[in-house]
Amino acid sequence: MLGVISCMKTGRKSELPNAELALEDPEVRLRNSALAARGITKAFPGVVANDRVDFEVLKGEVHALLGENGSGKTTLCKILTGFHQPDEGQIYANGKPTRFPTPASAFEAGIFMVHQNFSLVGPLSVAENVVLGWTQTRNWRFDKRKVEEQVFAAAKKFDMSIDPRATVSTLSVGEKQKVELLKALYRGAKTLILDEPTTVLTPQEAKQLFASLRRMAEEGEAVIFISHKLDEVSEVCDHVSVLNQGRPAGMANLREQRVDAQSLAKLMVGRDIHLRRKETTGLKPDAGIVLEIRNLNSVDSNGSAKLKNISLTVREGEILGIAGIAGNGQRAFAEAIAGLHLYGGGEIRVKGAALSSGNVRRSIEAGVAYVPQDRLGTGLAPGMTISENISLKSYRSVTHSVGPILRKKAIRDDTCRLLAEFDIKGQESSLVRQLSGGNAQKVLLARELTSDPNLIVVATPTRGLDVSATETVRDLLAQAAVRGAAIVLISEDLGEILDLADRIAVICAGEIQGIVDAEGAEIDAIGMMMLGKGSKENDSAAA
Repeated sequence: MLGVISCMKTGRKSELPNAELALEDPEVRLRNSALAARGITKAFPGVVANDRVDFEVLKGEVHALLGENGSGKTTLCKILTGFHQPDEGQIYANGKPTRFPTPASAFEAGIFMVHQNFSLVGPLSVAENVVLGWTQTRNWRFDKRKVEEQVFAAAKKFDMSIDPRATVSTLSVGEKQKVELLKALYRGAKTLILDEPTTVLTPQEAKQLFASLRRMAEEGEAVIFISHKLDEVSEVCDHVSVLNQGRPAGMANLREQRVDAQSLAKLMVGRDIHLRRKETTGLKPDAGIVLEIRNLNSVDSNGSAKLKNISLTVREGEILGIAGIAGNGQRAFAEAIAGLHLYGGGEIRVKGAALSSGNVRRSIEAGVAYVPQDRLGTGLAPGMTISENISLKSYRSVTHSVGPILRKKAIRDDTCRLLAEFDIKGQESSLVRQLSGGNAQKVLLARELTSDPNLIVVATPTRGLDVSATETVRDLLAQAAVRGAAIVLISEDLGEILDLADRIAVICAGEIQGIVDAEGAEIDAIGMMMLGKGSKENDSAAA
């Protein structure tokens, strides 16, 4: 048996083999819940975001809330925290009917949401951030020592090792995550909603977070855990609820049976999802070198090193993953190859042709395709149409122009072909800013991959995408590798790198700490290198 799951109000049976409807009685769960919703409906112009949604999280449990982008998760959480008011339905706190007209009223009831983007003030200490803006500390005198003692006690209670006197700007991403949790716990949180909390954490930091969440549950707090990383769900959660197109699609009791990620993904999108790389690979034993980097160095405007003596190679059909915590030089590294970043020393060659520092045109001519992390700010022009964005790199070609005159029909025909080929939901005349994140990413990939590139540099390609869009993007990269392109995959999701890459280079503070084969790689060892505590072996000339 893969799992115990119940399908609710969808009119279809669970698609899990041998599934059983063996969950607790809904009314019993409601009476024991910390926070619940019954029959919640919320509509916006042109869309019903939530359609008669039932949901509850019990005291003392970690409950996963899953669904594709647009499934209604965000709207439901905004209703539960007072940011939106439901059109229909009832909210319950501690089993009793209630309403939250404002976010402040939800705070007073002990309901807090920790978002992906931290709301911390870097120059202040941990303790100062924890109490900043909290009305209970507003009096004529701020007792800093007392607050530090209280924050230290809260951190110790929930197994969070952090110095309340430390300046937030000096903390790692994982430590900043702890500060956000402490803010909520210090202020009396009884129900925590965590939105993609492990996106930028190392494996070690994620394990520490999970331990803290389990400790919170043991203390009687309730945790709602939102994540696209389905493997994490079975590791840390007690129950899981799935939304599909605004409606409840199913609920599983993970205490009774283990539900695998594949089954959850299928329930979310209604079909089989394959997130791992295909068995075929583009890397062959005699593959030639495409990218060769020697002693690449770079400094920022303050003279601080951003890249330190980076040397590596990538071959035809190979996917080289670059693993590291955000902000450790990944962007400078990618932009140096793409010609967007001025570097101070070293050499970059693509198929033997030397690139020039800060010369985008030279990189394009060498066959470099670049998919940046900031897809709307750097990769695309959101105020332009899909057709215009797709033709940005090819408008000078003979197929798309005659001298200064654009062949608009040819550009339009090519765009329509790519819309179908890349399964982009939109018209060729649609503005990119009107697209979902997944469709915008596919527009960017359509432009970059159809130029038959020698080298593809792609940064966090699936961040913020749901499982269906993630599957599509991963397949496109794998297919490009099979065709012989070399790929540099930069991602903060170590699981994604392990699934796709042939080798993994770990970067910390702008320096390559080591390069390992993805097959058989030890996650803990990679995590230590991400923290700058592992090997500093570089492959300088390794193939």
